[in-house]
Amino acid sequence: MVSRRGFLKSGGLALFGVGLMGGIPAFLAEAAASNKFVEPGKKKKIMVTIFQRGAMDGLMAVTPFTDENLQKARPTLFMTAAQGGKTKPLIDLDGRFGLHPTMRAFEPLFKDKRLAIVHGIGSPNNTRSHFDAQDYMEAGTPFNKGTASGWLNRAVGLLGHDTATPFQAVSLTSSLPRSFYGDNASVAISNLQDFSIQMRGNQSGANMAAKSFEDLYGQTTSGLLKSTGKESFDAVKMLQKNDVKNYTPSLNAKYPNSALGNSLKQIAQLIKMDVGLEIAFAESGGWDTHFNQGSDNGIFARNVNDLSNSIVAFWNDIEAYQDDVTLMTMTEFGRTVHQNGTGGTDHGRASCNFILGNDVNGGIVHGDIKPLSVENLEDGRDLAVTTDFRSVFSEVADKHLKIGNDQVLFPDWKGTKIGVMKA
Repeated sequence: MVSRRGFLKSGGLALFGVGLMGGIPAFLAEAAASNKFVEPGKKKKIMVTIFQRGAMDGLMAVTPFTDENLQKARPTLFMTAAQGGKTKPLIDLDGRFGLHPTMRAFEPLFKDKRLAIVHGIGSPNNTRSHFDAQDYMEAGTPFNKGTASGWLNRAVGLLGHDTATPFQAVSLTSSLPRSFYGDNASVAISNLQDFSIQMRGNQSGANMAAKSFEDLYGQTTSGLLKSTGKESFDAVKMLQKNDVKNYTPSLNAKYPNSALGNSLKQIAQLIKMDVGLEIAFAESGGWDTHFNQGSDNGIFARNVNDLSNSIVAFWNDIEAYQDDVTLMTMTEFGRTVHQNGTGGTDHGRASCNFILGNDVNGGIVHGDIKPLSVENLEDGRDLAVTTDFRSVFSEVADKHLKIGNDQVLFPDWKGTKIGVMKA
């Protein structure tokens, strides 16, 4: 049996995460209304992260199109920036690297120097297991599988606020990602319209809450509720004050009808609602392209089109907040340099990522990519990891969120930054 005090402490935000499709129960709304509530206001800076699960082929997203080795390794997948070829031309970024033609939405942001690309980024751990590589990257400790916390959760703890809002760290996913595991408060929200919110690790509390919270509420003093359920009530109050169901994006924000587009649209809502959001997480799937990857059409083309269009729609939607927001993508590893026998690519090592913001050192493809001849490939088959993901993640967090404790954020890492953010 769980005591009322213990239940209320463990339930947290999960207490209204079940069965609220029809709106907020009257008893909970009344409880929220009865508590003194002060809207926290927008925080200083916001970092948005997107995990591309499945391992994105960085060599196809941002292609070193002058490399003859790559052309030979990918006879049906290789694309060029030259006009009049068999495929749509790549978008020439700097005479060496070309952006996939379906990512044209990124071109003006790159030219405006607000979008930066890091190539050759990856983990120093050479595992090619999706599960392990994602776990290491989200924990931020690539050689320690036992790390209990995620790097984004540790970032929350380093932000230094005496009081946090229920929406300080939000993942727009059905369950909390590994990045948000830890002692600092964070929530997973699958859909703002349904108020489907779960607190980290509290599934049992959520189930219990759905069955018996009303009874417990009737037996509990208001003082106890104020001390143990305040975060839940504040969250309800915040969402009650905003018409999330009828949200209308800015006129120039055309979100794709996709899971990622919907997640970023909801993150934009939270930013505009000024509920105290500081770290947001979303994810994009379908990047494991072993078969029929395609070139300017196909699975990969659809994925990068969705990624770029979703991000640009989000960026346009938060126009008034752009100085406060930096967005960064990540993926667990890249793909093989050579295509396989089924028109796809297998698990590799390094990939690339995208960083968008007004404080980004943009318009540059950062990183050190050597010619893709066999002697330069990792294990004779893969794009070598020349930039540790921690050097980029730590720089974005340090410069944008003003977090200056790399040893807490990424224990055992003593590397250097690469200049992806403005000084």
